Amino acid sequence: MSKSELAREAGLSVLTIARVEEGAACRMATKRKIIKALGFSVQEKEKVFGGE
Repeated sequence: MSKSELAREAGLSVLTIARVEEGAACRMATKRKIIKALGFSVQEKEKVFGGE
């Protein structure tokens, strides 16, 4: 999935996706949107964001 596709699915900007990919801090609400857009549940957040 491209950044633009993920951004569209999550309802976020491409810039936000790029910043999160680079390791910038973000709100849990943003993480939830990304997790759900990737098809995971919130309980599986480690698969997306590691052991934060």
